[in-house]
Amino acid sequence: MTEAFPAVVTPYLPLIAVHIAGGVIAILTGYTAVLVRKGETIHRAVGRVFVVAMLVMGGMATYLAISLIGKLPGQEGNAFAGVLVFYFVTTAWVTVRRKENTIGVFEYVAFGIALALAAFMLYGGISGLGAPSADGTPVAQASIALGIVLALAAFLDLKVIRKRGIAGAARIARHLWRMCLAFFIAAGSFFLGQQKVMPEWMHGAWYLYVLGFAPLAFMIFWLIRVRLTSWYRQTAIAHTLSE
Repeated sequence: MTEAFPAVVTPYLPLIAVHIAGGVIAILTGYTAVLVRKGETIHRAVGRVFVVAMLVMGGMATYLAISLIGKLPGQEGNAFAGVLVFYFVTTAWVTVRRKENTIGVFEYVAFGIALALAAFMLYGGISGLGAPSADGTPVAQASIALGIVLALAAFLDLKVIRKRGIAGAARIARHLWRMCLAFFIAAGSFFLGQQKVMPEWMHGAWYLYVLGFAPLAFMIFWLIRVRLTSWYRQTAIAHTLSE
């Protein structure tokens, strides 16, 4: 435990506990949400818990990282990951809460945040190319990859603004890929990034990588189903007939 929690973080242990609790709940409800039938009562209920848990986890991660900058290495990345979770979760949630083909101030703010984060990550990544990191991890390449993803997200935000909203299968797809990407950040951070706090016999285990990358597989599956099959149309018809 001493190795997992250095002395410098001791004053923050209560907040770390809240962060961990939020992460555990988010992971459990996240897997539930992607496996149950979409649009039904259980999906919506679990989805609400997932959103709250993710925001708690991301908020605590950002606050703790900012508080520990200069005391522990790598905290800038943790702070950025927390903001990233907030951005993807809130934009995904607002997408399905907002009436179809409508927008508000939130969409403009989200676009500005995504654009600023994309520029920051791309600049930092390109500037860092060729400079070795302390632990050998490809920090610059990861920054560029995240910058590209955020640039795409900003472009899609701008597209929604210019069209004055979004509707139909495109609306569900936007919700899905953003929630799943936020879910991947949570699952990957735990199953891939926190193996040091797990029993030694679990380090590098194949099932940890499966659990860590599963949200991306779910994202691809549901995007194909929503956008390239008749699933959305049939589901919409079924809901109309049941009303």
